[in-house]
Amino acid sequence: MLNDVTFGQYYPTKSFVHKCDPRIKLLALIAYIVALFLAKNFYGLALSFIVLAITVIAARVPLGKVLRSVKAIIFILVFTAVLNLFFHGGKVLLVHWKFIKIYQEGIIFTVFFIFRLFFLVMGSSLLTLTTTPVELTDGIESLLTPLKWIRFPVHELALIMSIALRFIPTLIDETNRIISAQKARGADFESGNIFKRIKAIVPILIPLLISAFRRAEELGDAMDARCYSGSKNRTKYKKLKFGWRDLICFLLFAALITGVVMFNIYAAQIFPQIYGYIKL
Repeated sequence: MLNDVTFGQYYPTKSFVHKCDPRIKLLALIAYIVALFLAKNFYGLALSFIVLAITVIAARVPLGKVLRSVKAIIFILVFTAVLNLFFHGGKVLLVHWKFIKIYQEGIIFTVFFIFRLFFLVMGSSLLTLTTTPVELTDGIESLLTPLKWIRFPVHELALIMSIALRFIPTLIDETNRIISAQKARGADFESGNIFKRIKAIVPILIPLLISAFRRAEELGDAMDARCYSGSKNRTKYKKLKFGWRDLICFLLFAALITGVVMFNIYAAQIFPQIYGYIKL
């Protein structure tokens, strides 16, 4: 049921992206998200897709694994797309049936929104597919180091995020085992209306929560047994260093943001013939 969820899972291989510094990958993801939301036309969105495609190729991660990350948000994607399609106003009315009105601008905005969210999820999942939880912890802690000056628990926050990502695949496996056990006892999760399906989820959530709390307690006991005391007097075996790969990654995403901004400003002058048909 949840085997297609790839967010939080690491795909081990040797690639250009895997060898990049986790700090630059985190900054690259932030830059990519900023570029997606800065894009005001399909030219900027197309440029974002090109950068994403280059990154996927450089990461040497199977395309199917990256695409499966979108399955987790299919319902949200469809639901919000339908709302935008029916309730987004405009000037060119295409369909008018009773209270339903669909405008040309609404269709364009819906398509734009779907692609934007699609690329956003793929880019986010690519980060976890190419970066181990330990590397993410070190990268987040390093980037948030200035907050230590105001006594913010940077190390503890990074550790919590790392543990949360690490246990996503574990909880998915636990959920699949509980579902299999409930099906063996005659439970039905696939028939009936939506309310019956929601009611059928309750026997899954209760043992899953109990299992999650038990694992959290066991993890806490294991950390205490190893004398874990947070970031105090703690050193690192591997120190993060920027390299030539990180410089290329930085330049690529800096060029992406620059290109998106330039398309926002000059797209009408560069492509005057077709700009009017695809602008938002």
